[in-house]
Amino acid sequence: MKKVLIVTTISGFLAQFEMNDVDILKDLGCEIHYASNFRNPVYESDCGELKRKEIKLYQIDIEKSPGHLAHNIKAFCQICKLIRTERIDLLHCHNPLGGVLGRLAAFFCREQKVCVIYTAHGFHFYRGAPLVNWLFYFPVEALLARFTDCLITINKEDYKRSSSFRLKEGGLRVQIPGVGVRTQRFCRAAGSRKEMRDRLGIKEDVFYILSVGELNRNKNHEVILRAIAKLGNPRIHYGICGSGKRGGYLGRLAEELGISSQFTMFGFRRDIPDMLQCADCFAFPSKREGLGIAAIEAMAGGIPLITSRCRGTREYMEDGVTGYVCQGGSVDEYAQAISRMMADAEGRQKMGRICMERARKFDLTETDKIMRRVYRRMTEGKQG
Repeated sequence: MKKVLIVTTISGFLAQFEMNDVDILKDLGCEIHYASNFRNPVYESDCGELKRKEIKLYQIDIEKSPGHLAHNIKAFCQICKLIRTERIDLLHCHNPLGGVLGRLAAFFCREQKVCVIYTAHGFHFYRGAPLVNWLFYFPVEALLARFTDCLITINKEDYKRSSSFRLKEGGLRVQIPGVGVRTQRFCRAAGSRKEMRDRLGIKEDVFYILSVGELNRNKNHEVILRAIAKLGNPRIHYGICGSGKRGGYLGRLAEELGISSQFTMFGFRRDIPDMLQCADCFAFPSKREGLGIAAIEAMAGGIPLITSRCRGTREYMEDGVTGYVCQGGSVDEYAQAISRMMADAEGRQKMGRICMERARKFDLTETDKIMRRVYRRMTEGKQG
């Protein structure tokens, strides 16, 4: 039985995005080990449920920021110990620091001949990225690619960018359509819009905008609040599903802008398909995205989008067709997009139908086909 170690920086990442990979590995007869910082659960995670699925869990002190040097050195040592004591055959690492520490640990434990997969959920260097990102992250990724048997990217720009990286001898370079979305799960159900609006206290004549994602600077929810304040229309309501350190700031900003009654933070929700049903449009104003699964889920539900113009959204957004694309920090552009979307109910319905069609290529079945081939190849034997 092959032993597979999955490494992530955020403990809830596996439960949120990678359980299908776990199922594929189990089908291939693998034993699953999972190392993460369980003290940093950005996404809700039930460790008891993971254990019931026979996943062996390990706490490591990994941190998202490279600046937490002491914690990350300790995490590196913890991963090395895991590789050696558990005699790991395959290491699959995620998130930037997970990818750095996991691949370095596999290199330092090279006597174990661990096969290494790294899924890049969005390189920090991309068209329009700050110069410092290119100066720091690009050379790091180029170097670590040499320790990588399989490099997986989730968008075209990253895949093309990675073509200049030299992988381990015989290494594999793969693009997948994100972690995959169960598109059928998000399809609109008859009558659910009114039922959910009644439950949330949102009147039928209110134009309801929804966002889903961690409350952090990168998600850029602030620009939507400022756009709503600029429009001065009390019939607009904005809701966010997600948790994070930025919540307090966003609440105070809504008060300062005089729109606190038009803004609701719902926290982490398990009923996102139901929440989407009552939305008129989905706002996704991120400064940076590898792809943007939340936006694709909204598309699968037939919800038109208002997004930023960034690497991830370019994979599925077409301005005026699937929604409206805005410059990341332009309050005026977002205000105009909201106003246009609000004024054209027929246009929203047409956009929604196109969104549903385009979301299908990101369906979980497409990702699973590729990942099954990757795992089968990588578990055929230890790589040298």
